[in-house]
Amino acid sequence: MQGMAGDEIRSLADLARVQARRQGDAVAFEFEDRITTFAALDRQSNQIANALIAAGLTPGDRVAYIGKNTDRYFELLCAVAKARGVLAPVNWRLAKPEIAYIVNDCRAKFLVVGAEFLDLANALRPDLASVTTFISAEAPHPDFIDYAAFRGAQPTDDPGGEPGWEEVALQLYTSGTTGHPKGAMLPSRGFLALRRTQEEANTQWNKWTSDDVSLVAMPCFHIGGTGWGVTGLYYGAKGVIMREFDPSKVLDFFVRYGITKLFMVPAAMQIVLNQPHAREVDYSRLKYLLYGASPIPLDLLREAMAVFKCGFVQMYGMTETTGTICALPPEDHDPNGGERMRSAGKALPGVEIAILDEAGKALPPRAVGEIATRSAANMTGYWNLAEATAATIDDQNWLRTGDAGYLDEDGYLYVHDRVKDMIISGGENIYPAEVESAIYGHPAVADVAVIGVPDEKWGEAVKAMVVLKTGATATPADVIGFARERIAGYKCPKSVDFIDALPRNPSGKILRRELRAPFWQGRARQVN
Repeated sequence: MQGMAGDEIRSLADLARVQARRQGDAVAFEFEDRITTFAALDRQSNQIANALIAAGLTPGDRVAYIGKNTDRYFELLCAVAKARGVLAPVNWRLAKPEIAYIVNDCRAKFLVVGAEFLDLANALRPDLASVTTFISAEAPHPDFIDYAAFRGAQPTDDPGGEPGWEEVALQLYTSGTTGHPKGAMLPSRGFLALRRTQEEANTQWNKWTSDDVSLVAMPCFHIGGTGWGVTGLYYGAKGVIMREFDPSKVLDFFVRYGITKLFMVPAAMQIVLNQPHAREVDYSRLKYLLYGASPIPLDLLREAMAVFKCGFVQMYGMTETTGTICALPPEDHDPNGGERMRSAGKALPGVEIAILDEAGKALPPRAVGEIATRSAANMTGYWNLAEATAATIDDQNWLRTGDAGYLDEDGYLYVHDRVKDMIISGGENIYPAEVESAIYGHPAVADVAVIGVPDEKWGEAVKAMVVLKTGATATPADVIGFARERIAGYKCPKSVDFIDALPRNPSGKILRRELRAPFWQGRARQVN
């Protein structure tokens, strides 16, 4: 590819525009039976942008999306940016009340729905007060506007929307510590600024060419899915999109498309390696496998290095930092272990990382405190949650991650524990308060605490510690089934222990560390 696209891309609206000018006939996305060139992506996103504007979208309006990964999701992302709106993808794994909460919270005027969720969205219609326009992204529905017809009725002229560097382009919802998810507002700078600095730094593992083929396999309602798709667009690489992660199909995609780069969470990597034919596939075109959302067990890394024979890059970040802010490069991946293999790597160019005490004072090397970060990739804040924003981003623009850790003398970051109670299972963030709230209503439950325990497959598994009411009886299956009716299945406990009382401090706060301790005994760190 000639030159650097970053000099021309000033917002997410420019992704399709710039690449259409640079390499219009090259393939931007391949999805199932559809191939979309960069030129077509630009034209079609212009049409969708014009359609949204004609239907009443004004700058700052939210467009919600409930659906699995498709090429049309990224077309919609470009279109909403061109119309100066904000795209808000919704985790389709959530329960109905959770989905309704998010759509209502972001005050979406438009709801675009994937084929698998038309009946769900139609059932929710009476509860979605702000939505004026329902659009079916793929399959027809008698009560929804057809996406292709919606697009086809409009001209291909660019609407000319120029969202600013600081203007919010994407609103991703994170699990809430108090029971409700929070909308992290991500501006264009969050996606683009660090890519420019990495290009200037000539980071070897992050070099891309137009010959690269990127696999978009992680869900687009996560920063791991949308962020990875945007990365490929930014560099003008071909993106092959999986509707949803399927380990057997991942192997087929390697053979069929010659994948050169992909991002996976460690749990997904393990599932792929467990496939019977995993060691028979030709991975010769694979350059780098990037992984994150949870640490990788050393044995799994050894196996993956032996099978994939490519460069491995561990990535550390969060939704609020628009993804990766810290990386452990291939040269630091030692199958024999060593101290650096326990680290999350070093800050990316353009990122500051500090370890702060409770008063916000920076701590010296090896001292454990809260990991904080400052960069152009940090979110603007949480949607309509000024107090939560102020508690996360201080007046010096340090964003507190909620993770505890330390920096060594060379600037390598070690994640030690979580300051907050968040559980990470298979790359999904799960907050105990949300799960506890779903369990409390069970008629036999007097008290409950939820913790994360080690799990060989998912990293951590959700466990509920339940105190029953006097004279009441319940089984683990009763508790799990009750929770499943109220929250997403992946958030529900995988196991339930019944105990006489929960340990609490004098102010009544549950001592989760005491509950966790027996399950984590003998491990070097309290995350998995």
